[in-house]
Amino acid sequence: MKHFLRVKDFSDKTLEAILAESVKIKRSPDLYARKLQGKKIGLIFEKPSLRTRVSCEVGLYELGAFSLYISPSEVQLGKREAIKDAAQTFSRYLDGVIIRTFGHAGLEEFSRNSSVPVINGLSDRFHPLQVVGDLFTIQEIKGKLSGLKIAFVGDGNNVCNSFVYASTVFGFKLAIATPSGYQPDCKDILGISPCPATISCTRDPFVAAQQADVIYTDVWTSMGMENEAVQRKKIFKKYQVNRKLVSLAKKDCIVMHCLPAHRGEEITDEIMDSKQSVVFQQAENRLHTQKAVFIEIFGHR
Repeated sequence: MKHFLRVKDFSDKTLEAILAESVKIKRSPDLYARKLQGKKIGLIFEKPSLRTRVSCEVGLYELGAFSLYISPSEVQLGKREAIKDAAQTFSRYLDGVIIRTFGHAGLEEFSRNSSVPVINGLSDRFHPLQVVGDLFTIQEIKGKLSGLKIAFVGDGNNVCNSFVYASTVFGFKLAIATPSGYQPDCKDILGISPCPATISCTRDPFVAAQQADVIYTDVWTSMGMENEAVQRKKIFKKYQVNRKLVSLAKKDCIVMHCLPAHRGEEITDEIMDSKQSVVFQQAENRLHTQKAVFIEIFGHR
């Protein structure tokens, strides 16, 4: 059973093939209109969503599949019933499942008990669909991934964790700037320590931004951590992506944010709306790359 819960669930060759296929899908979407004809895909969302839900539903529709959205109030995995019971039940109705959830451990348990493929639409540990779209966007603009420097500024969250593994596959340098206690753990993510040579961690965002090809940021307070919001605003104050920070990067540096953005916190209006910002191209590309992932995961059954 093939699941996609983390970036490293795909081989290097498969990841490269998905990026290549995404180019074709974006260029000629009509050629893929029947790739998942008749497939029934469940969207189990314990976390509400805007981009993930819309891009998944539209993408599945354009591939000829039927999508069924199950809202947070209807799911409650592990609360209303055992996760393994839900997994086995959905397996009898559907051809695949996309889950957006708080706890990655529950996602892992669901996939172990599912007889249909499972895709991680977001968990507290990883966000592989987002990062595949981000990699495609960087490659589309820069023409390559290998040899670039990507500065990730802010919280070492699920997106950052996924970038950690991607850097070892595609050979770009990942400079992570987080406050103490908020950095990703390479041993936990990759099973090795210290971090590979492609990855550096610092507390100074201005060091990370030096000569960067890409500056990437995300919200300081992820969904489910709202009780930490006041404290995090104080801790992350100097990690704002603003004109001063971006001026340290290369002149053709692009700025990315996976959205939603809290303007005035992790990124200023000036940068968000600048010519260097590719935020909305990045958001669009989620649609194309997710379709490539769906074909890879759901298309072989």
